[in-house]
Order: sequence, then C-alpha cells, then structure tokens
Amino acid sequence: MWRNWSGYVSSPKATVKTPGSRDELVDVLRGAAGSQAPVRVVGAGHSFSPLAQTDGVILSLDNLQGLIHVDATRRVARVHAGTRLYTLGAALAEHGFAMENLGDINVQSIAGATSTGTHGTGITLGNLSTQIAALRFTTPDGNEVVASPEENADLFEGGRIGLGVLGVLTEIDLNLVPSFKLKLQRAKMDLEECLAQTDSLIANNRSFELYWLPHTDTVMTKAWNVTDEPVDQMHWKRYINEELLENTAFGLLCGLGKTMPSLCPSISRLCASLISPGQQVDPSHSSLSTVRRIRFNEMEWSVPAHRGADALREIQAFIARKSFPLMFPLEYRWVRGDDIWLSPDYGRDSVRISVHQYVGMPYEAYFAGVQAICMNHGGRPHWGKVHALTAQDFSKLYPRWDDFLALRERMDPQGRFLTPYLRDLFGLSRVSAPQQLAESYRN
Repeated sequence: MWRNWSGYVSSPKATVKTPGSRDELVDVLRGAAGSQAPVRVVGAGHSFSPLAQTDGVILSLDNLQGLIHVDATRRVARVHAGTRLYTLGAALAEHGFAMENLGDINVQSIAGATSTGTHGTGITLGNLSTQIAALRFTTPDGNEVVASPEENADLFEGGRIGLGVLGVLTEIDLNLVPSFKLKLQRAKMDLEECLAQTDSLIANNRSFELYWLPHTDTVMTKAWNVTDEPVDQMHWKRYINEELLENTAFGLLCGLGKTMPSLCPSISRLCASLISPGQQVDPSHSSLSTVRRIRFNEMEWSVPAHRGADALREIQAFIARKSFPLMFPLEYRWVRGDDIWLSPDYGRDSVRISVHQYVGMPYEAYFAGVQAICMNHGGRPHWGKVHALTAQDFSKLYPRWDDFLALRERMDPQGRFLTPYLRDLFGLSRVSAPQQLAESYRN
C-alpha cells in the first residue's frame, strides 16, 4: 500500500508502477488507458494534500533519476524528473554548478518539488519552478511534448507548476549558477524585535528566515550569505546540534508531548531556552537543504509580503486563545514574485507561513484557524500541503486559473490524470470530458 511521507495520505487499492525507461513508461500509460484507471505520478510522497491519492495507478519516478547532461556554456542541466534533491546538488557540484536556491528538505524529487511550487527563502529568489528552462512531458497516448519559452510557450508558462495533471513530467532543464558556498548564522531573538527588523534583515542577507516557537515570544533566525571561507567539517559539536538536538532529542520530546499533550507548551518553552547562536559553512546544496527525520503534517500559506507580520501576530493570538498542544515551530520565509500561472507567488513578493503538527496528533482545528487567518490576508495555499479550498476559491485567487483549466483540457482531454479529488479541485464534473462535450452539443 502506498502512503505519503507522513502517513496522512494513503492509496490502499492503487497499483504502483516504477518504470525505468520511457518505453516502460509508455507501456504503463497504455495499460492504464485500457483499464480506464487514472494515473497519478509520485516522487518522494512529500505532499500532504491528496494530490497523488488514487484507486488507479500510482506511477513512481524512483527509477527515473540522475543527471542526463550539463551544458556548461548555457549553464543548463537536464535531469530525470525523479531525481532526489539530496543527490542532485552533489551531482551538479561535480560539474562546478548549483541550483540558485533550494527548499529546506532534501528528500523530494525535482519534479515533485517544482510541480507543487516548493521554495526556499530570500526576497530576491523565486520558488524552485522559476529555475526551470524547459520541460518534457509524456502525454497519455505516449507522445513527448517539449515546453520552453520558445516552444509551446503556454505549456511552459502553465506547466512549471502543473500538479501532475498535464502529463508525466519526465525530464527538466534547470538554469544553473556557478557553485558557491554559504555561511549560515543562527541567532535567537524576541519575536516582535525580529518582526520590527525584517526589512533590514531580508535586505542585508541573501536568504533569511525565522522560526517562532509556539507558547513563547522567542524566534530562532537563520541567515545565509555567500562566502569564500573553507567548508566546516563535521565535528562533535555540529553533530550534537544537527543530529542529536534537531532530530533525536526533539523527536523524543515530540513523542512525550503526544503522550501528554498538556506538556506541549512547556516543551516548546524548553526548546526556546536551548536556542543558541551558531554558524557553519557548507556548499550551497548542503547548507540550504537538510535531513528531517521527525514526521509531521503541514499547512503552508503564501501571503503578500507586506501582510505577513500581521498574519503571524494573529496566528500567535489564535494559538494563545485556543491553547493548542503545539511543539513544532512555525516557519516564516520570503519568496520573490513570479508569473507562473498556478504559483502561490504569482504577481507578488510573498511571505510563506508554514505550520506543523507532530504526526498522530490532532491538527484539524489548528489548521482551520490558520487557513481562515491567512485567507483574510490574501493567502494562497501551498499545493502540496493541507488545505480545504475549492475551485471557487482558486478562481478568485489565480488570475490565470481559467487558462490553466483550458491547458489541462488540451493536454489530457480524456482526464487520464484526474482523480475525484482533482476533479473537485478544478471544479469538474465526474463525467469524462468527451461526455461533457457531447452533452453540451445535445443541450
């Protein structure tokens, strides 16, 4: 049985296929078409929304990984869509290149990360999809379609965040930058003091983010800047901080909080008291993306950058009123605006507000309250995270929503990549597209 990373989403009746070549992929698509089974593509299963959930065929890209080609002159790399981020960074570094920015978790596949609008932090840096130079899709009938600014430009504009409904994304061309090292500096601040200084903090650092610990007035800040200093080696102090404190010890505390929810505020305050300044130098891909061993469920909202602080203050007050049993920090990051049709950052610089709950603990009321607050501030949800929005909501939030629906219809008129969840998400009836067309002629 297929499950996502947190175990929140499962597909007990699905058939999992792992093609290792394009020919095998086409065979899977043809077999699914013959049985009328919907097809959903998965990478690492790190989405918390039911994007991949199906009773049909789950198409895993795990056997379609690796670097295909690097064009050093153009600074473009072609990669298999299933390539995990933790292998991609090192592979690019061997050629002297890097991705401009990355998210903070390294287990995702490059296709899964880009197709859902995954991002890092930095007001001058877009989400990962903005680094795409070209895409290669395999359509339901097995044909290959290339999309770039010069070829099938509308598919490029809409397909960089395509949610897996435009075809099977098999290869991605990425714009690269020369390899670089980053110096990460951690600090501890008062929440209001930090919010008052965010304009200067984001202006004076290449990348900056903050983590607010619920039930406290404390934040941990992270700031990254390019450096020529030598890379730090893994020594005992760093091992204690990265592995024992951030993963093992925090995991034990989360388990304690799950068993005794009344202790969660005290656990959060304890974690706040343990924050200490620190710094380290690493290659960019190692510095930006790390290993997360503690399982959780997550909701994330993109709100206009100038409204982020007010939204965070309202979430803080909401948590205080409701006394939720929370230990996980709230993550607060910046993303440059873009023109990708389904990008949560479309047309505006954004703040991304991410809230988490330890796996197995109740989150529904907490997430519902955060959703209401962020919606009031013009928020758009991360496609791969928990949310309760419908097509009616999305049509108001995304100026190119109808364009994307038309593109989806053109690329997959039979609805081979649709599930009941996705039909509801797009406001489509449960009948097939050809049936809809026939009924419209009859009427």
